Amino acid sequence: MQIWRIVALVLALCSAPALAGELADFNAAVEAASAHSRVALGYLRTGNTDLASLELDRLRQSWRGLSERYAGKPPDAFVGNALYGPLFTTVNARLVAADLMLNAGRPDAAAQSLDGMRDDLYALRQASGVTVLADCVRDVNKAIEPLMTYNDRALDWSQSPTRYGIAGSAAIYQHELERCDAMASEAVRASPEFRRLIDGAKAGLALIPKAVATRDGDLLHRILIELRSFDNLLAFRFG
Repeated sequence: MQIWRIVALVLALCSAPALAGELADFNAAVEAASAHSRVALGYLRTGNTDLASLELDRLRQSWRGLSERYAGKPPDAFVGNALYGPLFTTVNARLVAADLMLNAGRPDAAAQSLDGMRDDLYALRQASGVTVLADCVRDVNKAIEPLMTYNDRALDWSQSPTRYGIAGSAAIYQHELERCDAMASEAVRASPEFRRLIDGAKAGLALIPKAVATRDGDLLHRILIELRSFDNLLAFRFG
């Protein structure tokens, strides 16, 4: 019996890296497709529909290759995930819709289809307990919204819920930023672009206590506008 225990242990040790590699390969393929989606979204939002169309073509090609490899063979992390099978049909439909809307002169609707693809992938990974940097960035993008409700020069600073609300929302946003910074790969974390966005946002957040203490609505407005810019760029490049 001892020999079989040894064999089982060896097989387990050998299969674990293979399974991890399988998921890593899938995540890398999804990220390659998502990168095209982010660029297409950037062009759509700046009105450059010709370049958006080219990037949509690249996205479709990338997604086709991913589908051929993984649609019928999920990584072990997604086995039993009810969202996995429908994902490929749903994303295909979103890509068709994005193309139709773009050709119909409705770039806003095309962008909504691509945003939907991002949501589909997020939901899939959440259901299986898989987290990637793009999902963390999506959480960051959500976390800034409560803070942005205070982007009003006419804030009533005499109200303590206003002051505490700003401080609390800023703390939550900073926590999400730091979580993304911690989970990014070493190469991404060290890249000048990532550092500029993360560190720039943190620097802005560090000024919020001064704005609250001095009840300076103009300063808070400038900080929030800059934070929104960093947040948009973070989503465009890494979300």
